[in-house]
Amino acid sequence: MHRQNIIFGTLLVIVLIAVIATGYATGQGPLGVLSRGISRLSGGWMSSSRTITEETKAPAAPELSSGLWINSQPLTLKSLHGRVVLIEFWTFACYNCRNTLPTIKKWDAQYRDKGLTIIGVHTPESDLERSVDDLRREIAGLGIKYAVVTDNDYSTWKAYGVEAWPTLFLLDKQGRVRWTHVGEGAYDETEEVIKKLLAEDEPAQTSLKS
Repeated sequence: MHRQNIIFGTLLVIVLIAVIATGYATGQGPLGVLSRGISRLSGGWMSSSRTITEETKAPAAPELSSGLWINSQPLTLKSLHGRVVLIEFWTFACYNCRNTLPTIKKWDAQYRDKGLTIIGVHTPESDLERSVDDLRREIAGLGIKYAVVTDNDYSTWKAYGVEAWPTLFLLDKQGRVRWTHVGEGAYDETEEVIKKLLAEDEPAQTSLKS
């Protein structure tokens, strides 16, 4: 029995080390790795898109919760109907989030005038990332010019069912979630979706009778 306890304890330590190492390597954090594992075992829906979701099957995106807006006046998804919206959940101390920034900034510069609005939802992983002053400095230092909204209470994170940093959502001109991606990479695939959504017809405007 004593030997079995030693073996069990050793395996537990190995698993914990693996979870911690994987969490920080992927930018999810140890809790994020555990959460994703539990979600997969329980049939959670959150995963990267393999193909663009059809319009008729795409769910409406949850409205953004209230937070402090940086680089923009407060925005709502309703007010952005007619534009393609890219929402990225990130946090400034996340290594993987920083790796996505050059591409996200390039898309902002290339497609903003063509109908793309990018919103960075800053959901802190640690208490150190909750400071708005630090966030403002990081945004300026990183050269981020698109809108960023704070999500310190995780309300928008929870509404979207996010489980890891970074996670990206692409919304069509009617505010429907057509594409998701978790983590780094898939830049070419995501850009192709951006182009496709920008090329889609705008939603028909309902005329009001006087």
